[in-house]
Amino acid sequence: MVSTELLREIDLFADFDDNTVEALAESAEVRTLKRGDMLFAENDAPADLFVTISGRIAMVNRSIDGRESVVALMEDGDLFGEMPLFDGQNRSTDGRALEPSEVLVIPYEPLKAIYSGDPSQLWRVVELLASRLRTMDGVLADSVFLDVTGRTAKRLLEIAGDADDFSLPVTQEELAGMVGASRERVNKAIASFVRLGWIDQRDRRYHILNRPQLELRSR
Repeated sequence: MVSTELLREIDLFADFDDNTVEALAESAEVRTLKRGDMLFAENDAPADLFVTISGRIAMVNRSIDGRESVVALMEDGDLFGEMPLFDGQNRSTDGRALEPSEVLVIPYEPLKAIYSGDPSQLWRVVELLASRLRTMDGVLADSVFLDVTGRTAKRLLEIAGDADDFSLPVTQEELAGMVGASRERVNKAIASFVRLGWIDQRDRRYHILNRPQLELRSR
């Protein structure tokens, strides 16, 4: 059985009583993924939601000619796959592991019973969906107000977090999907950062040399 402590760390379940959390833990499981493993595919019939325990899971849309766009990156503690629980639709993206990962798998059925029995718990769901909308507002704003170089700077800063030294956990093609541009244009943007002395790059290792300038370029 999944530990109740793990479930308690998830905001969506923070107000559940002990008995409810224990019942949910009995139905949940931990799934281990290798890099490249598909957790689900677009248009799959859904039955579970997920929480990233470790690693990174990309939410990916594909164009008709096979190009990919990474619409979201799920990292430690992120919950995803919840929308079909409420609208009954199929998966809207692929879910693919970008590196060795562990995810918590929680079936929909016990959650439906919980929300039917205590609709007040749905306020947590409303908070989650409002957060999703705010995130999408930011993504849309980036696509309008930032060029490829600006979006590349922003994605690198997001991956780096507070660290100045970091390894790129994705391929150049996957990074391009996160930026929403071709690999060539993203590589050109990175080369310009190196030329300006803002970052140092060796293969997939990066060192941020001038964070203020990189942050300025990402706005």
